Amino acid sequence: MTSDDSARPGGPLARSIETHAALDPEQTEAVLDLLATAARSDGQQAVSEQGRLQIRGGAREGVSHLLLIVGGELVGYAQLEDTDPVEAPAAELVVHPSHRGHGHGRALGSALLAASGKRLRVWAHGGHAAARHLAQVLGLTLFRELRQMRRPLAGLDLPEPVLPQGVTVRTFVPGQDDAAWLAVNAAAFAHHPEQSSLTQRDLDDRKAEPWFDPEGFFLAFRGDELVGFHWTKVHAEEQLGEVYVLGVAPGAQGTGLGKALTSIGLRHLAAQALPTAMLYVDADNKAAVSVYERMGFTTYETDLMYRTET
Repeated sequence: MTSDDSARPGGPLARSIETHAALDPEQTEAVLDLLATAARSDGQQAVSEQGRLQIRGGAREGVSHLLLIVGGELVGYAQLEDTDPVEAPAAELVVHPSHRGHGHGRALGSALLAASGKRLRVWAHGGHAAARHLAQVLGLTLFRELRQMRRPLAGLDLPEPVLPQGVTVRTFVPGQDDAAWLAVNAAAFAHHPEQSSLTQRDLDDRKAEPWFDPEGFFLAFRGDELVGFHWTKVHAEEQLGEVYVLGVAPGAQGTGLGKALTSIGLRHLAAQALPTAMLYVDADNKAAVSVYERMGFTTYETDLMYRTET
């Protein structure tokens, strides 16, 4: 959620909000251009990687796109995803930097509330003051804090990875390992609805991205059974290596496998001469935060999620 909704004098603006189940190529390009412009201004993306992937490729069940138009120009975008059987629909929104301060963010937020039946969760990436103010105006309350943590990779000094007895590690083979990875990912993140719900289509979307590199996607096996993984990602433009997804099957947790896989992935990123590593972790996951802090990570920025009162 990125917006500046402070009031300014002047008459009402001629704006309209269109809702689409899918975007055509022209709309897709316009939305992606809007997101890129906002990201350059704000210093981070207003819409998550999953949200950006869902802009392309046609209709997806439970996903809708809201386009805010002023004078024939796209000046605001919101995405609503209603796929979780328990949680309220989740949304992200952005207003063009040159069109903030005219109530467009509030208009998009109100449209999201109406579309979700006033059951809504909204991300504010970076937790900027303007986004916090908009959440307050919309009557939303803070309930989740997602930290981005970073550490230098130069001079990386981590102990040699020690794998549990009988466990071996190799890299991901596209097509061959898809089903096993999806199953272990769902089990490892059963408590995390966004990550555990990834489908073959979601995996295929990521495999089609320019950054995808199976050589940085490590799988841990006990015999023929996949018991853990560390999927790394390189943000080439920012020169950042990411602990993208790290998961351990429930039956292999508490064995030190997660720590060993983390070390293997960080060593891989450091070998590519990347200066910095990053990761995301929920602030209330104290155990994970503590592990990453001991590995040299510190909090870089925070994403906040707000929701309607339940």
